[in-house]
Amino acid sequence: MGKAAKRKRKVSMPSTAKGPVKSAMAVVKSNPFEVKVNRQKFDILGRKTKNDVGLPGVSRSKAIKKRNQTLLKEYKEREKTNVFKDKRFGEYNTKITPEEKMIRRFALERQQNYGKKNIYNLNEDEELTHYGQSLAEIEKLNDIVDSDSDTEERGTLSAELTAAHFGGGGGLLRKKVSSEQQDEEEEKPKSRKELIEEMIAKSKQEKQERQTRRESALELTEKLDKDWKEIQTLIARKTPKSERKDKEVEKPKPDEYDMIVRELGFEMKAKPSEKLKTEEELAKEEQARLQKLEADRLRRMRGIDEDANKKRPSHMSADDLADGFILDKDDRRLLSYKDGKMNIENEEEEGEEEEGEEGEEEDNGNEEESQEESASENEEDNVADSHSDLESDLESEEEAAGNKEEKKHKANENESQNVEKLVPEREAAKSELPYTFAAPESYETFKSLLAGRTIEQQLIILERIQKCNHPSLAVGNKAKLEKLFGFLLEYVGELATLDLPELRTIDKLVLPLYNLCQMFPEAASDSIKFILRDAAHDLEEIIEVKGRATFPGLDTLIYLKVVSLLFPTSDFWHPVVTPAFMYMSQLLTKCRIATLQDVIKGLFICCLFLEYVSLSRRFVPELINFLLGVLHISLPKNQAQGYTVVHPFTPVGKNLELLLVSDKEDLKSWEKQNVPLSIVTRLKETSRTEINHTRLSCLALCFDLIKKCAALYEPLPSFHEIMHPVRILLTQHVPVNEYPEKMQEWYHSALKELENKVKQYTPLICEKRKPVPLKQYTPKIVKVLEFGRKQAGSKKEQERKQLIQRHKRELKGAIREIRKDNQYLARMQLSEIMERDSARKRKVKELLGSLATQEGEWKAMKRKKWKN
Repeated sequence: MGKAAKRKRKVSMPSTAKGPVKSAMAVVKSNPFEVKVNRQKFDILGRKTKNDVGLPGVSRSKAIKKRNQTLLKEYKEREKTNVFKDKRFGEYNTKITPEEKMIRRFALERQQNYGKKNIYNLNEDEELTHYGQSLAEIEKLNDIVDSDSDTEERGTLSAELTAAHFGGGGGLLRKKVSSEQQDEEEEKPKSRKELIEEMIAKSKQEKQERQTRRESALELTEKLDKDWKEIQTLIARKTPKSERKDKEVEKPKPDEYDMIVRELGFEMKAKPSEKLKTEEELAKEEQARLQKLEADRLRRMRGIDEDANKKRPSHMSADDLADGFILDKDDRRLLSYKDGKMNIENEEEEGEEEEGEEGEEEDNGNEEESQEESASENEEDNVADSHSDLESDLESEEEAAGNKEEKKHKANENESQNVEKLVPEREAAKSELPYTFAAPESYETFKSLLAGRTIEQQLIILERIQKCNHPSLAVGNKAKLEKLFGFLLEYVGELATLDLPELRTIDKLVLPLYNLCQMFPEAASDSIKFILRDAAHDLEEIIEVKGRATFPGLDTLIYLKVVSLLFPTSDFWHPVVTPAFMYMSQLLTKCRIATLQDVIKGLFICCLFLEYVSLSRRFVPELINFLLGVLHISLPKNQAQGYTVVHPFTPVGKNLELLLVSDKEDLKSWEKQNVPLSIVTRLKETSRTEINHTRLSCLALCFDLIKKCAALYEPLPSFHEIMHPVRILLTQHVPVNEYPEKMQEWYHSALKELENKVKQYTPLICEKRKPVPLKQYTPKIVKVLEFGRKQAGSKKEQERKQLIQRHKRELKGAIREIRKDNQYLARMQLSEIMERDSARKRKVKELLGSLATQEGEWKAMKRKKWKN
């Protein structure tokens, strides 16, 4: 029975395919023992009750009903688009009157049609209509009938119109015959074919008539044009040239756009440029060029003619195939030995014989020429004598000897002329600089290369040394050029230490120094650091021994200037510039100011400082102190009060009035001049007036440097405090009225720059803070956190925690609902699949059953036939 029941259930499954939905929709019967009641122990005001009284599964059935109304409906209509939307304007708007509704609909319709058809037509006007008829045609008044022609027939239809519209179509094809012709001639109506042929013939006739009218009109116009041309010559009157010039209209100038277009048309088209060559290729080409020039110079210096080396090509005809090449002589010789040694005499004898043969051939040639000449003379004179041959032989020998002497004489003359021509070329070649130079291995060789040369020649020599010894041409060239940088630095220092320093030559030599520094920055920085290290070490030794130091020589100052030209001075830290910076600051603070030369050197270092910090605006206190000291030594001893000076300057001493000028004549005759650095070496030889002028120039330079410092350090917050001593000294102690006018101008410009840049800053004070309370020994209570309970906190913290908890709860609920929706849709999809499968199985069973019945019937019929 169990198996039979299972079969029954299986068979009955298709009929109950929608079982889950029906069970979900079914009403749950209430059982009083299954009612769930959540009782609340205490009633608390303001708290929402969570108690619920109901049956199990009630909430689930409600959720299923809701999903059936929403999710199931959307799922079933997911691929259907059977919704009609009424998009007529104002159909459901009760506020608009019917007339306004129709007007707006008509306007929208016209707007749509007009926008589609005439979107790009800007000239066509919109056609206005009235009751379907064009207003333009109505205005023509073609259908208006005069009141005089108004008869009683007004309002009746014409015969043609009635025949066309109410005759069933046949009236259009009938012949129009008047009533009189119908009475006279009673003819049969024409057929359709005849009527069509008659219409075609009429249209052709009308077309022909139009053509003839057009041709006649064209002929008439041409005839009129010819007649007018004939008459125009008689009517026209030529105006004189003077009136023509007045009446001539100026030709319009061409437009700028047309001019540009024409220029572009005539411009050359771009051509592909040559391939950019690498540094190695350029170096090789330059080396080859210099080597070729050097070979040419040596050839000219030795007196070798360039044309003599070039072989002149022999004349060749246009038809020559160059196949007649024959050796002049056979240089091959037989090897012979005599007494075990090579026979050299035979070779010498053969050479002598060949020379003798060549001489004989020349003599024979000359003799043959003389014989031909004598023979021609004999033929002309018709003299046939037995002694004529002897005479002709003697004459030919004498002529040959004379020709030889003439040729030798001419050759000697040509050689002497060539030598005379080559003498100036030799001298010019010797005076020229060589085009190729080997890199010097020592300073002595380097100095010998530049000795006795002008500055231009020295620059050319340095340039050719670099090009001939480029690092890409050989392996050891890099080390050679690195040595060259050191030699050049040493040479610059030597030029600076001369009695008359060659500053212009040093200025020109900075360019090759810069090029070598760009090629080998590490070697250049090492060599300059070595020089600075030695200078600093010498300064420390002098201070340790003597207790005071003096300013270095001119070569060291030149090296400091070269540093600013070769390396960047705006870096925060640099391996070359930073040591130079520190060395200059030591010079301004530790070197004693005893002579005017020291003042000039110190001012030069101040100029270098401003050049170093022009971009970085780094504050240099040594610079300000030194300028203050320079102003201090330009005052008389009595006025040195109210300010302080720092080392190396002293408030009292014998070197206080180094820049003080008391001679009034010298003050009047002074003119502003740049202080040359070379004056340091020749200051002892100058007169007193020149020394005073130099002092005033130093003071003017000090004013200029103060002005530049004020412009440079303006953004600093402590600018007022920095420049305050300088301002006091300028305003209260400097005797301005005693200086010349130009010096007063420099003074006032510096003072004005300081006063304009003054800003009142609030004094620095400590930031106000909350007072720190005294430490107390009361115990600190730390609340112990209990697990599972919400800890108390501030109101904001509690609200934040509540929001976080509410968000979590809502998120969990949303996830739960989405999961249930997905499960519900999965059940619906499964029920649809099961329903389709059951329907398919049922149909298959029906088909199989029908086939089985057909097969049984066919077999039964076959049996009956066999029986019969």
